[in-house]
Amino acid sequence: MAEGSRPNGAKDTQILGERTTYLLVQGSSPDPRSWLKGRPRCAALDAMHIAHLGIMTAAPPFEVTRTNQSGTFFLSCFGGSGLILVDGSWRRIGEGEACLLPPFVMNSLRCDREEPWKFSWVRYLESREANPLISAHSPVSSQMNPMPLMHAIEGFHSEVVTDHHLGNLQLWLDLIQHSVGRFAQPYQTDSRLWRVWSAVERRPGQPWTLAELADIAAMSEEHLRRLCKKELGRTPMQQVTFLRMQAASHLLTTTREKVATIARAVGYRNPFTFSTSFKKWVGWSPSEHR
Repeated sequence: MAEGSRPNGAKDTQILGERTTYLLVQGSSPDPRSWLKGRPRCAALDAMHIAHLGIMTAAPPFEVTRTNQSGTFFLSCFGGSGLILVDGSWRRIGEGEACLLPPFVMNSLRCDREEPWKFSWVRYLESREANPLISAHSPVSSQMNPMPLMHAIEGFHSEVVTDHHLGNLQLWLDLIQHSVGRFAQPYQTDSRLWRVWSAVERRPGQPWTLAELADIAAMSEEHLRRLCKKELGRTPMQQVTFLRMQAASHLLTTTREKVATIARAVGYRNPFTFSTSFKKWVGWSPSEHR
């Protein structure tokens, strides 16, 4: 599958391959999937709403697809590179980069090069009623030093399989949560971007233009584009679409409004155009999502 393409008729897939290796720790809830069978469990993960976490060295034909992932997925790369399905298209994530994928959409990752793809991951378990880890200010991908998270997961895994000291487990978990939280909710988010996305969240149905967004941020269109790309991994108008899809997803699951009504509420006059965009970003049609 070429970079930039999109899988058609995707279904849940788990192809690890003989050369892929990993260590992981999972929560206490039983999980029948073969790749988790026999791996260590730790109830301390349950309190953090973490389904599992680990470190992987992936090699072709490695490919994983989740059509309706029930929790935020965080990946931090410390070697090689691979492809991740982001916002409806494939994006390459390489060494020193991290990616944050939202829950309740189709997520997919694959290794397409002979060089091993090495990454740490944390997979959360969330409900549609709770606030997810990801917010309007969370980057979809950005630069990140991968080593603190990798070492924290190594330390946590070692503690689980050796002493299992509760105090030490919590210290390692705090370090893991801090690494993911600092990426997902950056403390130094530019206040000008906060004003822009807060305005869009309040009025997703407005026909926003790049010029209007730049006026709210009090900067040039080009400066806004560069800043948004650096902070969030998206262009300003891609971020508008992301927020519209988030709003539409909420309305579809909490109201019985018609799809056409929801489409207009988030800025689409044509329900067909809305449905096409929703399926690209989320992975299935609005009616299937409902």
